[in-house]
Amino acid sequence: RHTRLYTEMITSAALVHGDRQRFLQFDDKEQPIALQLGGSEPKEMAQAAKFGKSAGYSEININVGCPSDRVQAGKFGVCLMREPKLVAECVDAMRTAVDIPITVKCRIGVDHDDSYQFLTSFIENITKAGCNTFIIHARKAWLKGLNPKQNREIPELDYQCVYQLKLDYPQLNIVINGGIQTIEEMKNHLKHVDGVMLGRQAYKHPQSLLAIDDKIFNDQKDEALAVEQVVVEYAKYIEKNMDNDVPFKSMAKHCLNLFQNVPGAKQWRRYLSENMHKPEAGTHTLFNALEKVQQRCA
Repeated sequence: RHTRLYTEMITSAALVHGDRQRFLQFDDKEQPIALQLGGSEPKEMAQAAKFGKSAGYSEININVGCPSDRVQAGKFGVCLMREPKLVAECVDAMRTAVDIPITVKCRIGVDHDDSYQFLTSFIENITKAGCNTFIIHARKAWLKGLNPKQNREIPELDYQCVYQLKLDYPQLNIVINGGIQTIEEMKNHLKHVDGVMLGRQAYKHPQSLLAIDDKIFNDQKDEALAVEQVVVEYAKYIEKNMDNDVPFKSMAKHCLNLFQNVPGAKQWRRYLSENMHKPEAGTHTLFNALEKVQQRCA
């Protein structure tokens, strides 16, 4: 309930010129939710921010961390770490356009521009434009030679660099990202910085999120849902969206990893993988998969 969800990166051009409703729709249960934008044209970014606020997002985040070739070609993502004044112009335009927080997600460096001075110069430029929250992936990025997956794994993690940033700029909200997997690791990072962002871990092991309200936010008001209850709640979400012509398979594929390291997890994944693409697939497919888990556990 307390964890902030970030969308996938959506380009400002897609919102200004494309199907905004499709890109911006979300369920109320996903709040608090932030819209992550990719772009580098200040007026266009400001317009996209307006669309985001009107749709109900509580934060607009600028992605200055993605290293893919497509992103570089569009002049956004991590290559913009080399153009801090342009990023600052985007921040300034967006802050003028909307009154919700504008935040920046970046790396600790790019290619051979990986000194601490390079990072702090970038941060200081953006701070002058009024941004006070930075989500830092504690790896640098290589624009050439590594694909996006390799850029998430091969460059060495440097958590101390992010910790130092918080020490040197205590007035800023610094959130750390990269390679974080367990609640104990989160707690350790929170001794040094203001927040922790999970990426692939949240997708590969979503059940790990169930304990966060209690263990991180000390909220014990309601007992955390069991994974089986999550399936029931997700089925309601699926039904509502299938009524709006969203294909079952496009929602079911995202819960393949819902069960991990428990009896029946393999049966869950296999059943969904084999059946979610069938024309007759629906929420009954989800419950049939759940039944496979329960049979295995019995």
